[in-house]
Amino acid sequence: MTLPEQIARCLQMLESAGYAAYLVGGCVRDDLMGISPQDFDLCTAALPEQTAAVFAGIPQDLTGVRHGTVKLLMEGMEVEITTFRREGSYQDNRHPDWVEFVPDIREDLARRDFTVNAIAYSPSRGYVDPFGGRADLQSGILRCVGEPERRFREDALRILRGMRFAARFGFLPEPATQDAMIGLAPLTDALARERVYQELSGFLLKADVPNLLRFAPILAQVIPELSPTLGFLQHSPHHAYDVFTHTAHVTAAVAPVLSLRWAALLHDIGKVPCFSQDENGRGHFKGHAQVSAQMADAVLHRLHAPTQLRETAVWLIDHHMTVLQPEEALLRRSLSRYGRERLELLLCLQEADMKGKGTREHENSQRYPRLREILSQLDAQEGRLTLKSLKINGNDLIALGMTGRQIGDCLNRLLEQVLSGSLENEKSALIQAAKGEK
Repeated sequence: MTLPEQIARCLQMLESAGYAAYLVGGCVRDDLMGISPQDFDLCTAALPEQTAAVFAGIPQDLTGVRHGTVKLLMEGMEVEITTFRREGSYQDNRHPDWVEFVPDIREDLARRDFTVNAIAYSPSRGYVDPFGGRADLQSGILRCVGEPERRFREDALRILRGMRFAARFGFLPEPATQDAMIGLAPLTDALARERVYQELSGFLLKADVPNLLRFAPILAQVIPELSPTLGFLQHSPHHAYDVFTHTAHVTAAVAPVLSLRWAALLHDIGKVPCFSQDENGRGHFKGHAQVSAQMADAVLHRLHAPTQLRETAVWLIDHHMTVLQPEEALLRRSLSRYGRERLELLLCLQEADMKGKGTREHENSQRYPRLREILSQLDAQEGRLTLKSLKINGNDLIALGMTGRQIGDCLNRLLEQVLSGSLENEKSALIQAAKGEK
């Protein structure tokens, strides 16, 4: 493992002082997987006061010393060094009731969540892997250290972390681990909503259809609005899947943009309350886009999602049934109204929504390639799409005798005509049209 100079120096100083020291956790896992580590966690046999003494003269933050952590500012890099420890019971399913420092790295590794995260490495001592983490890495297996139920009862956030690890690294949870994750999902109700949002976001960015379906009961636990969609048949010749299976296909198909992934996950949560059947038994979901948008807004508020992400996702859901015609004049108007970025996200969601029906209807559709082709052509004309690009301005309208709000209303109407192709963006033509507005 190639180490930053500061990390190598910390390990060497602890070892020279007579204290065993190791890298542990994600940095070891990532290095074994051929991924360049970004964060380095150090642990040592030294007690916190001994660690502080080894690094005397180096700026230190001792706010975490009660739990064994000394934070250093080592030549511009923050380095956390934690004493080997074992932990007591977790009455709140999140934090240990007590921490006890221990001299053996194996005891420290025994308290960790998954075997792939319970591997320690020292440049001088080699690997310590008492739970078979390296073998599980090679096999792509996600396995709890020890008894899965105990691990998840200790810290319910591990359930969501397990989902994220499975999606990010392509791990397959072994049966006992997966059963415990699903069976203990109600424990996540007590977690801070911000942490839930963070873990779900990490999961969504990497999730494929199998992972979305595998962890559907957990998703339905943390987002109860999804629960009615599981197994809900759509009774439509246009849909081969139930609502959630369709949702899984759409979510996995959109680009890994966080606002887009959240929009895809929540885009049909309003279908169940909007469901009706006609005399032929065919299902209909009138107004479900707007209902889904309202429900999604409440979900993302509850999870304390960033405002911009929430607003973008809700807008996408609200508009995901809007029909975009592959006609230049109509797309000009949509560009002016929605903006290029949102329109591109909407196209991505709509195309995934169509492909996610499972009926192969999309195979003969040229709508979205044609829409993108026209948008590419219009990109070169982007300057025509705003009020500032008009060859007429407020001063020209004042000269025609207009005042106040009348000026803005007139400019907007002129822009609409330019966007529709019914009026040339030439000053003389615009002046003549403005005179007709008076």
